[in-house]
Amino acid sequence: MIRFTILLFASLLFSTTAFPTAPGDTHIAIETQHTALVIRVDKDGDPTVVHLGKRLRNAGDYGLLPENSKRGEDYTRIYNSAYTPAGGRNLLEPALQVAHADGNPSSDLRYVRHETKNVADGVVLTTVYLKDPQYPFEVSLHYKAYQKEDVIEQWSSIRHTEKKAVRLQKYASANLYIPAQKYYLTHFHGDWAKEMNPEEIQLTAGLKVLDTKLGTRADLFQPPSFLLALNQPAEEETGEVIAGTLAWSGNYKIEFEVDPLRNLRLLAGINPYASEYTLAPGKEFVTPAFLFTYSGAGKGQASRNLHRWARKHRIPQGEGNRLTLLNNWEATYFDFNEEKLTALFKDGKKLGVDLFLLDDGWFANKYPRNDDHTGLGDWQENKQKLPHGLGYLVKEAESAGIKFGIWLEPEMVSPKSELYEKHPDWVIKLPNRAEYYFRNQLVLDLSNPKVQDFVYGVVDGILAKNPTLGYIKWDCNAVIYNAYSATNPNQSHLYVDYVQGLYKVLEQLRAKYPTLPLMLCSGGGGRVDYGALKYFTEFWPSDNTDGLERIFIQWNYSYFYPSIATCNHITDWGKQPIKFRTDVAMMGKMGYDIVVSKLDEKELAFSQDALKTYSRVKDVIWQGDLFRLVSPQTSDMASLMYVSEKQDRAIWFNYLVGNRYREGSQAPIRLKGLDPARKYTIQELNVFPGTNSPINRNQTVYSGDYLMTVGFNPQVDARRASVVLEVTESK
Repeated sequence: MIRFTILLFASLLFSTTAFPTAPGDTHIAIETQHTALVIRVDKDGDPTVVHLGKRLRNAGDYGLLPENSKRGEDYTRIYNSAYTPAGGRNLLEPALQVAHADGNPSSDLRYVRHETKNVADGVVLTTVYLKDPQYPFEVSLHYKAYQKEDVIEQWSSIRHTEKKAVRLQKYASANLYIPAQKYYLTHFHGDWAKEMNPEEIQLTAGLKVLDTKLGTRADLFQPPSFLLALNQPAEEETGEVIAGTLAWSGNYKIEFEVDPLRNLRLLAGINPYASEYTLAPGKEFVTPAFLFTYSGAGKGQASRNLHRWARKHRIPQGEGNRLTLLNNWEATYFDFNEEKLTALFKDGKKLGVDLFLLDDGWFANKYPRNDDHTGLGDWQENKQKLPHGLGYLVKEAESAGIKFGIWLEPEMVSPKSELYEKHPDWVIKLPNRAEYYFRNQLVLDLSNPKVQDFVYGVVDGILAKNPTLGYIKWDCNAVIYNAYSATNPNQSHLYVDYVQGLYKVLEQLRAKYPTLPLMLCSGGGGRVDYGALKYFTEFWPSDNTDGLERIFIQWNYSYFYPSIATCNHITDWGKQPIKFRTDVAMMGKMGYDIVVSKLDEKELAFSQDALKTYSRVKDVIWQGDLFRLVSPQTSDMASLMYVSEKQDRAIWFNYLVGNRYREGSQAPIRLKGLDPARKYTIQELNVFPGTNSPINRNQTVYSGDYLMTVGFNPQVDARRASVVLEVTESK
C-alpha cells in the first residue's frame, strides 16, 4: 500500500507525517509561516495544484482538499497541472512543449518522488521529480520556501538521456492554479523616463499575456512584475493578493489564463519567442526563478514580505550600508578634464557625500567619447581629458576625503570604435541586413565566451589597477535589433545564452569583489529584476528625476523592491524647490547630480543638514517596514512611512502631488505599523532655513493607538508641499 505523506512546518523546521486521504493520493505541502502551496498526486501519478493561499492550521486537512475546486467538468483532469505538458490530452496553455529525439511533439509527466531539505536557516527546499513514462525525459520542480518572509521561489530543471537532442520549445519556470470568483491583475508598463505605470484590469475568460522581446533592457515597456488580487480589486491593507516577479534579465512571458471552469492558470518563464533550445543528452536546462508571495492582508503585506526577503536573501549587502554620491553628469556632461573633476571632488566633500561618481565620457582615444556616437568598447582612459589616468582621480578624490567611482557600459559597442573594427564578429547583427542602432550603439554578443572574457577583463582590469575604486555604475542602453550571433551554432539560443553569459560575468566579478557597490542602470529602469539584483547592490529606477514624477515612479517600484536598493538622486529636473526634491530622494538610497557651486547659501546649508539627518535616520528607511498611507494614484497627496522592526521609530513622508485650490491634508492621516500601547512624539525633519515648522512647536505625546485610529495631520498644502516627519517612541 502506498504511504501518503505531508510536510509539516513546525518551529521553522519540517517533519514528515502520514494522514488519511483518498486512496492512491499523495499531498505535498510547500509551506511558509502563513502560506501553503499544495500539490496533489493522484493514483495515476498526475501532479496537480489543489491549494495556494493561507496555510491551514491542521496539516491533515490538506487531504480533504477537492481535486481542483471544480465548478464543472475538466475533460483532461489536468487543468490544474503543476507543470502542464503540451500534446497528449492537454487542451490549455502548456508550461512545457518539447519535440523528442524521435520527433514526437507530446509529453506526459508523472510523479516519481519528492524530497525536502533545509538549505539554510528558515529556508526549506522541496523538489518534485517528474518523468515521462515513454521517454527518458525528466523535469524537476523546485520550490524554495522562505519561512519568515512568506516568499516562495520556484523554478524547473529539465534533462534527458534520449539518443539525440531534444528541442525545448517552451519551458516555463512556474505553473500555478488559483481558484477564485474574480481576478484583478495590476501590471506595469512604460517607456524611457515614464517607467512603472500601473494598470488594473479584471481578467476574463481566455489568455492575458505580459511579455517582452527586447533581448536586453527587457523591462523598458513591461516589467516582469505584477499584483494579482482575488475576488475583489487590490487594496493596500485588506484582501487576498499575490505579488509575483520573474528573476530574469531577458525576454520573458507571463500568462494568465482563466480556464473553462473559471479558475486561473498562471505560467511564467523565459519567453519562447525565437528561443527554441536544443538540449543534448545528459545536459540539464535550468529555468530562472519565479518569485511570489501570498498576502491575506492586501498589497502592503505582500510588499513587506518581498522587501524582507530581498534584503536578507537576494540583494548584496541588503542589510548593510550604502554610499551617498555626487554624480558629475549634469555638471559637465561629456565636457570635463582633470581640473574640472578635482574641483567637483571638493564640492562633494563640502556637500557631505561619501563618493564622487564619474559618468560617461572618460574613455577612448582613437574615437574619443565626446558624445554618445563613439568610443563604447574602447575602455582605456582618454589621454586628452585624463592624462594621468583613473588612478590619479582615485587618489585625488581620496585626498579630498571622498571615494571615487566610475560609469561603465561594458555590454555595448559603438559602430565607431576600435573594438568594432577589430572584432565585428563580436557584435550582435544580421550579416545581410543594414545595421540599426538604439541610442547610437549595438550589443556585444555575450553568448560568445570570448566576449564574456573581454567584458570581465574590462571591469577586472580597472579594479585591479585601482583597488580602492569605490563604486561602479553599470549601464545598458541598447536593445537587441537584428538578432544574430556570428559564433553561436544555435541561433535560437542567442536570447537565452546572452543573459546566461551576462550572469556568468557578474558571478565571476561578485566572487572576486563581493563587497563592491554596483548600480544596475539601463538608461533608466530598463533592467530591474531579481535575476540581476543577485549581483547589484542597487538599481536606477528612471532617468526621470523630476521630484513630482519620481513620487509616482518610486511608489510603484516599492510594491516589489526595498528602499535600500532604490537609487534616488537630487537633480535639476523639475520645477520643485530643492527641499521637495531632497525629501523625495530620501525615500531610498539618496544621491546628488547637481552643480553644488550653483546652490545659494540656504540651499547648501539645507542640503548639508539633510545629509546629516539622512545619516541618522537611513537605517529606518532602509530596513523598516513600508506602509503606504495615501496613494498619489487616487489622491492629490502621497503619504507613506517606514517603521523600524522594534516599532520605536518611524520616518513619515508626505507630498502634495496635485495643484487644485486648497488641496492637501485636510484631515488627519491614520498611521500604520506602530505599537498601539506605546507613546510617541512627532518631529518635522528637513525644515528649510528661514522657515518654521508648525509641528515642531507641538510637543504633544500620542499613543500608537491614537495615531493609528484617529491619525495626525502633517499639514501639507501648497506652501508646505513636502513634509517629512520623524515619529519616535517617548520613553
